[in-house]
Amino acid sequence: MFIEPNYRGERRGWIEVICGSMFSGKTEELIRRLKRVKIANLKAEIFKPSIDVRYDETKIVSHDTNAIQSTPVDNSQNILLMAQDVDVIGIDEAQFFDDQLPYVCDQLALRGIRVIVAGLDMDYLGNPFGPMPTIMAKADYVTKVHAICVKCGNIANYSYRKVANPEQVMLGAKDSYEPRCRKCYNEGKL
Repeated sequence: MFIEPNYRGERRGWIEVICGSMFSGKTEELIRRLKRVKIANLKAEIFKPSIDVRYDETKIVSHDTNAIQSTPVDNSQNILLMAQDVDVIGIDEAQFFDDQLPYVCDQLALRGIRVIVAGLDMDYLGNPFGPMPTIMAKADYVTKVHAICVKCGNIANYSYRKVANPEQVMLGAKDSYEPRCRKCYNEGKL
């Protein structure tokens, strides 16, 4: 996609969401889109929540170890302050941001900025996660990506937590989570 001028020559902004379970390729798709933005010589800023230090403190890194430089931020309002003179904003792990992120995305889009947001749509209990449902409702485009169920090989859209921890937010990778289809996810809860 590109930033399309309207009939008055003004830039139009919009919100794109990439969502799905863990290991579904959300960050990989975000990185792919942002690399295409750079090929088009558009100016982009990329943000991630400062609590996400699993692979790198400043880079967004996919489970396949593809990476792109980003700026860690403590709250979504900081994105508005730092998003100056840009064409595209990328935001990874959106579920970990505060409830102001949908407002921030709206404001950026109103400025004529293309906003690409990636995040988990559901937590490990299968419930909507953080600000993602609201961002998805406000988005112009939503792409739901799927993993493969490690139990049966079908399409997976649940993040099954393999360790006992009642906290909603628990950073982890393959040691703590695995993708499962609806049937295998629910069988594991029994």
